[in-house]
Amino acid sequence: MKALTATADDRLITLAEITDPAPAAGEAVIEVEAFSVNRGDYFALAGVYGTEVVPGHVPGQDVAGRIITAAADGTGPAVGTRVVAHAAGGGWAEQVAVATDAITALPQQLPATIAATLPLAGLTALRLLRRAGAVAGKRLLVTGASGGVGHLVVELAIAAGAIVTAVAATRERGQRLADYGAEVLTDIDAATDRFDIVLESVGGDTFAAALRHLAPGGTVVWFGQASRQPVQLDFFDLFGATPFTLHHFPHWVADTTDAEDLAELVRLAAAGIIHPEVGRIADWTETATVLTDLVHRRIRGNAVLTLA
Repeated sequence: MKALTATADDRLITLAEITDPAPAAGEAVIEVEAFSVNRGDYFALAGVYGTEVVPGHVPGQDVAGRIITAAADGTGPAVGTRVVAHAAGGGWAEQVAVATDAITALPQQLPATIAATLPLAGLTALRLLRRAGAVAGKRLLVTGASGGVGHLVVELAIAAGAIVTAVAATRERGQRLADYGAEVLTDIDAATDRFDIVLESVGGDTFAAALRHLAPGGTVVWFGQASRQPVQLDFFDLFGATPFTLHHFPHWVADTTDAEDLAELVRLAAAGIIHPEVGRIADWTETATVLTDLVHRRIRGNAVLTLA
């Protein structure tokens, strides 16, 4: 079968012939119809994270398609079922083997191009709000809000009754968030409120600025560092928020399975409660270009690649 494999050079990826997946007993094989890509995929392929890039490795977590081989242990969907899945790699290929506890069925009305945006961004958004606790009536600040996670967490928070302020790079990138009912800022220091909860994903100076606007006793959930700039804090600067709680949040730590949370996200998307923003849909042969455009913020929201 064909797959996009890492090159460990400036090309990032190349289209190659590889062997078909050999699933374990608790895995099903999905024929991939669409997958989405994230800025983190680019950073991993470019070696930004400091981990070795292995030539021939097939990246890819967010996939939608159809089951062509059911799991040998009897778990998971049957052959022919349309599904969305959070793969542990290998998703940028014509077929991928995925553990059945990371696969959920799709209703007919939800296109693969929308479903493919849900795994990483959706699981992160859903679990972020769980970590934040009860948000109804709370003032909530979301930084880096114009990306895939930001859009979903803003929608989910507003649906849960939060009063949301979203920080976006430009008013244009934040327009859809305003349409949902969020206040949109391009500069945190323009905020006139203090916030009960901060969801922070940028790092660097943005992290410090967000904490300066935290209400006393507030909660910060730190879930990313998109700027790739480390955080520097002044202890004396933060007395206005003291005492506060800081959570370092990894999206993969949860009391629920990916399949369970994906089922909830699918339900919300099918019901029109969340609306993943798809900024670009392209053929999967254009993945390298799309990744570059995504990391340089030439795509708003999610980028989805389709397989003929």
